[in-house]
Amino acid sequence: MATLPNPLPKLAADPSGSSFGLELPAGSLIDVTAEGPADEPLLWCADEPARPGDYDTLQPARRAAGLLPVLLDLGGDQGALDEWQLLPDEASYPGDHDAEEVLEEFWEEYAADELAPDADHPGRDAVTKAVVETFGEQSTYDETIAPYGPEWPGLAPATEHGQDQAVDPDTRAAEIADSLADSGTWLKEPRLALVPARRSADIPAAIGWTGQINYEGDVARLCAVLRSWEDRFGIRVVALTADQLVLSVAAPPTTQEEAEAIAAEHFAFCPDNITQGHHETLRAYARHEVLDQRTWSFWWD
Repeated sequence: MATLPNPLPKLAADPSGSSFGLELPAGSLIDVTAEGPADEPLLWCADEPARPGDYDTLQPARRAAGLLPVLLDLGGDQGALDEWQLLPDEASYPGDHDAEEVLEEFWEEYAADELAPDADHPGRDAVTKAVVETFGEQSTYDETIAPYGPEWPGLAPATEHGQDQAVDPDTRAAEIADSLADSGTWLKEPRLALVPARRSADIPAAIGWTGQINYEGDVARLCAVLRSWEDRFGIRVVALTADQLVLSVAAPPTTQEEAEAIAAEHFAFCPDNITQGHHETLRAYARHEVLDQRTWSFWWD
């Protein structure tokens, strides 16, 4: 993966980050990967759990050192970073991939799965034929991905208020980070971390995150989509667990139609969000998890 010069080694001799104009709490440089120590540290991680307000104190590192803040959840069964199976050498460069091409490829594969004949319900084909004769071909689309069918529907447009970024994405990220640090709902033991990356969307690729490994081997392809969401909806990668990605959203959709278009991208990006989530149809997922939501989260089985 193409990277900027890594400023993290400087923290070995300057653990407070004072040379960058920072006042870091006690922390450690992490170089642990699934294949042994990396040549350079992958990230800096605080020793103590994060508190509300802590994330915002790391925002200056973005400008001063090219280090981007993120919360890492080190609680639970796979809390320790040496159990995360990081593979930075397996990640390409997100800028080498086209977001729409990635999503279209995933959509065509996984939408087809939802529209395939159901072996567990052998009478389905006969029912489908009768429905088509009555209501037309559009009705054969499986309700899971309705109102869309097997053909990729294309990228959702930027939300209207997202075009002028009425809410600053970094301010929204700090708000969401504070709520995550305070609530204990999603993250059991959130720790502040700093990652050398060009933009927030690249954080998973920069550390070789493998939470998506059962779905896509090169996390940079998903980061290309995150870059597109940065541009259209003002997302930031706010938190990572061993298998979950949490985003803040500065410009979420405000209509059901907008939400469904974005939900189609979510389905392509992470089908498990819908097929194994609380809302088993794209329409319901759009209504409850996308519409006006300041946080999007993804989990791959």
